[in-house]
Parts: sequence; C-alpha cells; structure tokens
Amino acid sequence: MTYIENIFVCIAAPLLVAAFCMGRKYLRFFIFALAGIGACLAAAYVNTFFAAIYSATPFNATAEIAPVVEEVMKLLPMLFYLLVFDPEPQKIRPAVLTVAAGFSTFENICYLIQHGAEHLSFLLIRGFGTGAMHIVCGAIVGYGLMYVWRHGWLKVAGICGLLGTAVIFHGIYNLLIAYGGWVQYVAYALPVLAVIFGKAAGKFFSSLPGHSEN
Repeated sequence: MTYIENIFVCIAAPLLVAAFCMGRKYLRFFIFALAGIGACLAAAYVNTFFAAIYSATPFNATAEIAPVVEEVMKLLPMLFYLLVFDPEPQKIRPAVLTVAAGFSTFENICYLIQHGAEHLSFLLIRGFGTGAMHIVCGAIVGYGLMYVWRHGWLKVAGICGLLGTAVIFHGIYNLLIAYGGWVQYVAYALPVLAVIFGKAAGKFFSSLPGHSEN
C-alpha cells in the first residue's frame, strides 16, 4: 500500500476533468466511479488498522477482515445516495455496479504496482477474477436494494442480509485465493462463471411473458 494516495490522485484527476467536460448527463457515472475508488482507498486504511489491532496474520487479514471491511466500505456510498437522493429503483443497479467497478479497478492497479507486471497472463486472470468478484458482490447488494428499499419494514434487515451475503461470497473468494496453488484459479473462475450465469438467467427471465426488465 505504498503511496496509494498518489495513485488515487493520478486516477481521480483525469476522471474529474472528463466529468467536467462531458457535462451533467454523464456526471453520475463519474461520481460513482470515484466513490468506488475512494472506498477502496479508505478500505486499505481500515484493513491495515484492524489487522494491526488484532495482530492478524496476512492469511487471517485476507480471509476474515478484508471481506467485511471492503463490502461495508462499498455499501456506504450507496447508502448515502439512497438516503439523500431517494433514487428510482432502476437507478440503483447501475450505481452500485459502477461503485464496484471503481473499487476493483483501484484494487487491481495497487496490486499491479506492488507485485509488478512480469506475468501478464496471471494479471489478466486475476484482473477478470477480482473484477468479477466485486461485480457479483455489487449485484447482490444492488439487485436486493432495488426490492428492499421500498419496503420500510424490510429495509434494515434486508440491507444486513444482502451485506452478509456479499461478505460471505467475498470471504470464500479471498479464502481460496489465500490458500494458493491451483485452488486460487478455481477462485478466479467462480465469480466469472457467476457473472455469466447471472447474465444468462437475467436474459431468460426477461424474455418470459409479462416480465419487464428494470
């Protein structure tokens, strides 16, 4: 996590310039992308803090602390958006997916800087695997929020359940990655397959009579 603030500035600066040039029509995308990048930066500090407090080993920090911290940090921008702006349900999904994409992009860049770019094939596999994992976790929360946010009695319990599900999926992924060997490649494949399956299932259900896609 060396100089991650500098990395953040280098990524955020051109995005802010692009947001200024492209106008309000695309402003929401840039805001949520920057929110995801900022959440990743904050999660790095919080992960380090809790790892130091509990004297966690790298394995324990990766498998036990990081999933909880990262999913909570990704949820915070969305809760702010929902509480302040009260958006329509169809606007929740792209927002949460953009936050997840920004988070995973920053995480991949930090990993690249820390570990080098000698093995392009591995970086490609990891990039897709980690990106898909954050997208899957974002989709779990995003699609769930589209339903529970309009039900006052279900809102708090629903958010906790969705967050818990995302943390479990993230934790399983990190646990397999930390184990190493061929098992980590299974971990990289799981979220990619989940994205493919989810997309296929979405197209199938949207094609059913009487169903309209949000």
